[in-house]
Amino acid sequence: ADSNLALVLQVDRDAGLKVGRVRGIAPEASASDRRRSNPRNTMGVLSLLLKHPGDLVPLLKVKRMADKAKKLPKEPNLAFCYDMLNKVSRSFAIVIQQLPHELQDAVCIFYLVLRALDTIEDDMAIPEKTKCPELEKFHQKIYDPKYVYPCGEKHYKRLMDEYTKVTAVFLSLKKEYQDVIADITKRMGKGMSNFIRREVVSLKDWDEYCHYVAGLVGIGL
Repeated sequence: ADSNLALVLQVDRDAGLKVGRVRGIAPEASASDRRRSNPRNTMGVLSLLLKHPGDLVPLLKVKRMADKAKKLPKEPNLAFCYDMLNKVSRSFAIVIQQLPHELQDAVCIFYLVLRALDTIEDDMAIPEKTKCPELEKFHQKIYDPKYVYPCGEKHYKRLMDEYTKVTAVFLSLKKEYQDVIADITKRMGKGMSNFIRREVVSLKDWDEYCHYVAGLVGIGL
């Protein structure tokens, strides 16, 4: 029982928090570090388990899935991509492992390409006159084996600094997967650029913005 409880508590620590902002794919929040040192969180988990003991088995399954997601492929570029996926989105990394093998790599790269696009959009140090053209042509850059675009912070900076590894895997995918990724990237980049130049002032604007930065992800999948 103690070992099971330890696993559940570890699941809670690994879960992290999503940043409460609208973007195509939100990054994992660093708030999880603060949660680890807060004893009230541990007591909260214990209280929830006592109230809902049926949740224990599903939580253990999630923990095993998370452990599986941390096992990296042997191929160096693929290993980098899955390592980045675990660092920028633990929850997405777990879900991808449940897909048929052929789709795993394609969806992993789909996520990382859009994550890179979103990192450019989020970097406030990039001037608008530079950022907007970069977003609009990013769907072309994903075919360039030498393309990198240093920006972002922490794990996102490493993703952008070593983006050639993502490109290498992207270029190894079937053309049908490449075409979908490039098409969604083009549409999303154009939408992001458009909304950098204009403000969201109405519900219609908000719906349109959410379509570009979130709805297109579902269409691509």
